Amino acid sequence: MRYRPLLLKFLSAFLVFGAWEIAGRIPVSFAFPTFIESMAAFWTLLVNGTMFVAYAETLKPLIIGVLISAFLGIGIGLGIGLSRKFDWLVSPIFIVMQTAPLAALIPLLVMVYGIGLTSKVFVVCIMAMPVIVLNTSGAVRNTPESIIEMGRAFLGTKLEIILKIILPAASPIIFAGLRLGVSAGFIGAILAELKITPTGVGDIITYSRSIADYPSMYAAIMSIILLAVIFLDVLERLENYLFKGSQQGYVTE
Repeated sequence: MRYRPLLLKFLSAFLVFGAWEIAGRIPVSFAFPTFIESMAAFWTLLVNGTMFVAYAETLKPLIIGVLISAFLGIGIGLGIGLSRKFDWLVSPIFIVMQTAPLAALIPLLVMVYGIGLTSKVFVVCIMAMPVIVLNTSGAVRNTPESIIEMGRAFLGTKLEIILKIILPAASPIIFAGLRLGVSAGFIGAILAELKITPTGVGDIITYSRSIADYPSMYAAIMSIILLAVIFLDVLERLENYLFKGSQQGYVTE
């Protein structure tokens, strides 16, 4: 069925939102509103412009951080995958970044860079870049040697082998890393707004919680999830467009 994936997505959303509505009506907690109440609050935030103003602030560090993480992450991951020495030198840094508790690092960033945009961009990069780097390096490193040798046999230069063989072969895993990086970047952006200074969507969440306006708080949280899903869907469509008709996935023979 052509529309089966779409129907399954709608069914999944119906089950989740239905369970949310039931849990809110029981209720499981006085601080847990129903889905309908949260949707009403979401619509109110849209109509009065609060949501748009909030996202104008939230998207600044998110977009800058994700772009920096994507370009630097793919470049560094490519270097790690191609050079064993570079791998030994650099990859432990990103492994530590991925496992380190970010909440403990935020005060250090605030001390060095203050409470402005720079600190928030750093938080997004710390969250997003390790995933992108490690996925890219793993994909490049696992490109079948036979394909690379074939390129050399046809007198391909090192740059041509990288651009025409290694990167296309590694592209599915690289895009998987980008999707994971974007998801982590969203977490970093909101965490920065909650921990560094309450601005944007983080300000809506903090303020709504302080006045016990729980429908607005959940509406803001749901808007983050919705925007993240849209970003990931755009990345998936971009991947399908760029590599349409080509057989990728050479990283596993």
